[in-house]
Amino acid sequence: MRSERELREDGKQLKLDEEETMNVVSWSPFRDMDDIFNRYRRFASMSGDGETGDASNDWRPVADICESDTEYLIKAELPEVDRNDIHVSVDNGRVTISGERKMDKEEKDATQHRIESFYGTFSRSFALPTDVDEKRISAKSENGMLKVHLPKTEVSKTKPVEISVR
Repeated sequence: MRSERELREDGKQLKLDEEETMNVVSWSPFRDMDDIFNRYRRFASMSGDGETGDASNDWRPVADICESDTEYLIKAELPEVDRNDIHVSVDNGRVTISGERKMDKEEKDATQHRIESFYGTFSRSFALPTDVDEKRISAKSENGMLKVHLPKTEVSKTKPVEISVR
């Protein structure tokens, strides 16, 4: 049996045999490390029957942070979290988003076979850049997305000063 090995011109596919192909994927050591830690965390929280225990232990909502000319924006995914259960605070140069995702009451006619959603309290903190105007920070929760607007302070433009050298 002859094994063919050739790399396509675009470098995306490696031909092993007539019918088998394999995609070439770039390796990221940080992604692999995250996978290892996530697997360990899931393994450490498993009970004897292989199912995870209390899912509320490690819920950390994902957040994206972007910057424009006028502000920083934190977008945190908070599905099924009521806006009254979300708290945003600023203290010691950090903005903290905390709250609770409450589990719906079980329906009498329905049996839950598996619950994979995370419930319980959560908290995320982010260091504030030095150019944030803390007095004008605002937050809005809509459709499961919390947006925290962190306006930048006005930068005063100074004129260059000529200094004579003696």
